[in-house]
Amino acid sequence: MSETKPLAEVELNIPSRPEYVGVARLAILGVASRMRFSYDEVEDIRLAVGEACTRSIDRLNGGQSADGHTIRLRCLIDSNRLTIEVRNPLVKAGPRPEPVPDVSGLPPENDLSGVLIRILMDEVDSEEREAEGVQILRMVKYVAR
Repeated sequence: MSETKPLAEVELNIPSRPEYVGVARLAILGVASRMRFSYDEVEDIRLAVGEACTRSIDRLNGGQSADGHTIRLRCLIDSNRLTIEVRNPLVKAGPRPEPVPDVSGLPPENDLSGVLIRILMDEVDSEEREAEGVQILRMVKYVAR
């Protein structure tokens, strides 16, 4: 991904609580709708952002409210693509409960979420910035030509 300056940038900070995921989805709906994406592409982006926020909440606090923690959405708008960064505080892996055996043959829920995000978006990558104490999930969707 090139390091050119975007045409526009939109940021949103939401509390790390499940009831605010809808706010993030509505905000990205407004951003993506103003670009040349089809209706289906806008819905794909909206769903991917909802999944990314939910994953962030689950990683931060097991799906419970985490007072003081926020999730930051940063949308970089270019003429031919939309880049969305979902940033949340970096949480060190602690002891996890033993997983319940799954006989359905499906991957664990977190993996399904990641697969869904990768299917819906054109590019997906993540990084941990320990010095800043953040984890960033970056998703890109290109405007069809």
